Amino acid sequence: MPTLDAIHWGPASKAKPKQLVVLCHGLGADAFDLIDLAPSWAQACPDAIFASVHAPFPHDSAFGRQWWSVADRSPAVMEAGVRTAAPYLHGFLDAELARLELTDYAIMGFSQGAMMSLFTGLRHAAAPRAILAFSGALVAPESLSKEIRNHAPVLLVHGEADEVVPVARSRDAEAALTAAAVPVEAHYIARLGHGIDDTGISFGALALQKGFS
Repeated sequence: MPTLDAIHWGPASKAKPKQLVVLCHGLGADAFDLIDLAPSWAQACPDAIFASVHAPFPHDSAFGRQWWSVADRSPAVMEAGVRTAAPYLHGFLDAELARLELTDYAIMGFSQGAMMSLFTGLRHAAAPRAILAFSGALVAPESLSKEIRNHAPVLLVHGEADEVVPVARSRDAEAALTAAAVPVEAHYIARLGHGIDDTGISFGALALQKGFS
């Protein structure tokens, strides 16, 4: 089973980890891009260990990493890309939970990483306590009802001024998840572009706190 490399932070409590939070970066970034979220979110889950993963493939530019190439963004190619990358994330989740002797975990992603988190998290045999998707999209929504393996609660956060991944992609995801009976909480932030602001970080902390309670 393919897997991924990661960098870790925590637990803030210095105790043995009780939960795992996996962070999935966006296109052209790497694991270091999101690990700084860990100290903020650790206030909500002090016994969690955070694992920020490197996407499996070098970015087309040779700088950073990618889950799949977006040279062609047609729906069929995007679906093929996420299906190629998903086994890496499934493998990491299984291996990391076994290594840490844990069952409780959450998965978070930004942009392309959010697409991975939504696709893989809802199809993973062991249900996450929460799925957090920032500035992302639900790839292959038409296949979800046939392939869904859990109904983990989902948090969607998206800037209304996003020029990279239009906010409509999260609105579409919200509708598709609701139709699939997945609990979903969505927040659309005025004047925010393609990024995560303090408001989004607060929503993420609340989702983790609720998920692990």
